[in-house]
Formats: sequence, C-alpha cells, structure tokens
Amino acid sequence: MGTGDYAAKRDFERTPEPEGGKRRKGGKRPIFVVQEHDASQLHYDFRLEIDGVLKSWAVPKGPSTDPREKRLATPTEDHPLDYAEFEGVIPEGEYGAGTVLVWDTGAYENISEKDGEPIEAAEALKKGHLSVRLFGKKLEGGYTLVRMGDAADADWLLIKMRDDEADARRNPVSTEPESVLSGRTIEEIAQAAEDDG
Repeated sequence: MGTGDYAAKRDFERTPEPEGGKRRKGGKRPIFVVQEHDASQLHYDFRLEIDGVLKSWAVPKGPSTDPREKRLATPTEDHPLDYAEFEGVIPEGEYGAGTVLVWDTGAYENISEKDGEPIEAAEALKKGHLSVRLFGKKLEGGYTLVRMGDAADADWLLIKMRDDEADARRNPVSTEPESVLSGRTIEEIAQAAEDDG
C-alpha cells in the first residue's frame, strides 16, 4: 500500500490537492471520509484509513442507509491521509478534474471476522470482505465491502448492515448535500473557486 499511483497522476504545481506526508499518531481510531466528487460523472469517494493510507472506492450513487440496496464501489488509487480534509476544485486537465466536497467523515471500527475471530482490516481487504462500524455525522453503524471476483481491479459492493442505524426511508445523499466541514454545497464550493479565480 502506498500513494505512488496517486502522486504520479497529479501535477502539484497545478492542483490544490495535498501531496501527502501526513502521519497520524497511534492510539486513535482510524478515520473514514466520503467525498462528493463532481468530475466527468458525479460520484462519491468512500475512503478508509488502513495501514497509513486512505483505501478508496468510487461509489456512483453514494452510500445508502437501506440494507436492501447494494451500491457499486469501484476501487481507485490509495490517497494520502491529508486528503480526508481536501475540499476544492481540481482544475481542468488534471486527473479527476472537478469539484470535491467532504460529505461525511468520522472514526470507524474494523469489525471484520473470519471463522468467528477478528481479523485486521488489511487482511479482510485481501480476502475481499471488510466490515466496519462508522461513527460519522451522516453515516453510522455497520457497512460491508464485498469484492465481486478475484481480480485485483474487481468491483466491490458497499452494503449497509441491518442494525439500529439502518433506515430504508432515509436518503442522505439527496437530503443532506452540505459539506460536514464547511457547510457549503458542491455548487457553492465551485462558485467560490471561480470567484477566487
């Protein structure tokens, strides 16, 4: 795991995205972040801190709070930890050009098991089945990522677990569009960047 692919795709003279290098002190729970990304196609990037990087998946429809909905999650390159606080506009001509908003963030707990025994998050990823409990501002409770196939670039599914936080009536992707960091919408972030232009 590393952020070499991330750095190779970006020109940090042009993009405001962080170069990386941030390290976290031990003892803290790992973090998750969901970033709304209005690129060539609007999607949500679901990221989990594992082994010093943000493991990342692009989720076209965003996370659901309904356990019956299985959301496609396409793996993307590992991102540096400081990307969790990135909000802004990636310029045209740069990889992932478009507006990024921090839609949700918080700590998470790895609850993955194999044969009734806990397993590390990195090992669960290798096995293709990772379960976590999120402690976010918009998303809470259990979520599972399940790989569809054995290929390294195989798509995954992001599925809400049936627990007290599951709610089939709630649709936070459409009803809660504001950033948890700035309170702005994706349109307001894009407009502010244009005004600063």
